[in-house]
Amino acid sequence: MKGKRVLYVSSEVIPYLPETEISSMSFEAPRMVNSNQGQIRIFMPRYGNINERRHQLHEVIRLSGMNLVINDMDVPLIIKVASIPKERMQVYFIDNEDYFKRKATYTDEDGNFFPDNDERAIFFAKGVIETVKKLNWSPDIIHVHGWMASFLPLYLRNYYANEPLFENSKVIISLYGEGFEGTLDKNVTEKIKFDGIDEEIILELKNPNYVSMMKVAIKNSDAVIIGSKEIPEELVDYLNKIEKPVLNYLKKDEFSQAYLDFCQTKVLQ
Repeated sequence: MKGKRVLYVSSEVIPYLPETEISSMSFEAPRMVNSNQGQIRIFMPRYGNINERRHQLHEVIRLSGMNLVINDMDVPLIIKVASIPKERMQVYFIDNEDYFKRKATYTDEDGNFFPDNDERAIFFAKGVIETVKKLNWSPDIIHVHGWMASFLPLYLRNYYANEPLFENSKVIISLYGEGFEGTLDKNVTEKIKFDGIDEEIILELKNPNYVSMMKVAIKNSDAVIIGSKEIPEELVDYLNKIEKPVLNYLKKDEFSQAYLDFCQTKVLQ
């Protein structure tokens, strides 16, 4: 992976959020590439329960200040950055007062799914791509983790289809057993169609649950990694019907070399 540029886009990353399969792998995978002389960038949402002072987040003024249009609304984009101690890895945080100020990740204090999680996911996807454009950093691989990040392949392959910076970028989606109960807002397809994305591409989102979000992400990706020992059976069946490279689940101590080999021989070929 020497000299290769890998963009990591994740719902969660340790040490900024508690350890889960997603947050752990979103730390381990870039560390592997970094230690093999690859170039990495990591993006995640700046949820309100991330302690900015403890983790030394600071706003990047030159990257902030643009507005993104979400469902016909102008929404300000704020970019913050921090460094993971001892790892020499920078993390960029996509922030907005309305979407990410609340002191929680996906649900309120009563466990209710935030009704605007669909717009938060759209904002995150667009925010990452617009920021990478401003950085003028063309990734060889974009590796996506977690459902909050899972609209990125859809937007990259459709809304940003003619963006030359990503012309040769390959997209990997990691699938996890950890999703969410219920559905996103039922109008999510209308919000995506507002961005000129054809309804045929997002038919699965008529029932916008976790599995259908992942199907759309898989459809718009080049390769798939199974990140959990068990994933929904419907996704297993879906993977069996498509012709895309798949790296099956491996324990953490077996993952490193297999991941690097997969990227080199199956994704970048």
